[in-house]
Amino acid sequence: MTANDEMIIYYFWTISDWAYFGGERLEALAQQNGVAIDYRPVDLPKIYARTGGILLGQRATQRQDYRIAELKRWRARLGMPLNIEPKYFPVDQDPSSRLIVAAKQAGLRIGPLTNAIMRGMWANEQDIADEATLKEIAAPLVPDIETLIALARTPQVQAEYERYTEQAPSDGVFGSPFYLYGGEVFWGQDRLDFLAEAVRR
Repeated sequence: MTANDEMIIYYFWTISDWAYFGGERLEALAQQNGVAIDYRPVDLPKIYARTGGILLGQRATQRQDYRIAELKRWRARLGMPLNIEPKYFPVDQDPSSRLIVAAKQAGLRIGPLTNAIMRGMWANEQDIADEATLKEIAAPLVPDIETLIALARTPQVQAEYERYTEQAPSDGVFGSPFYLYGGEVFWGQDRLDFLAEAVRR
């Protein structure tokens, strides 16, 4: 196995409702099995452009209606708060993605920050494209929010974010959330059970 085979590579869009549903369960899965997670936020519309995905607003009415029905089902199943039509959606994913990449480069814990950002959008009606809002969300979770915000503005953070987006389709990624482990790929938070089985093998 290579180093990457021994960890879960996690590609996600920071404004993804399904990644929000799966985020805390992914963290729990990793902790229970002693496996690391490599967090890789991406610009999903660019991945869609290369893999045949269709943005939500461009999908047929039937598909949009079914998505809402599924969100309601999973909200009830998981007991997680979710605003079906959040006040700030869609928004620019770049600021939150860069903040997560910056935290990663700084060696900070990424899971709690990532999940707090997604919860901000999907449960707390917060604008995660707004820097002041991101500071408010992140400040309790990092030792120095001003330094982290400054790092998030740097070219090296932008370059790493772009590298994840560029690499994702080559790794088989076409949606969010997407998990890679041990040479297998898993699309969607409803595939976490299969991911867990792979990790335990």
